[in-house]
Amino acid sequence: MYNWSTDEEKLKRNYPQEYQKWRLLQLINYGLDGEKIDCKLLKKHWPEIRKEILDKKIKEY
Repeated sequence: MYNWSTDEEKLKRNYPQEYQKWRLLQLINYGLDGEKIDCKLLKKHWPEIRKEILDKKIKEY
């Protein structure tokens, strides 16, 4: 996944927890593009990112 509007390296270095949440949201909302989501990270951040997911079917979990 490539995001042209965000400096991922800076975000990852300065705010690692926020980067993980942001990355999960990007993968869920805009497609995996062949990547897999780390289940442990998803379970860890699910309560915080759940309300920001765009797909209503995924939000139901």
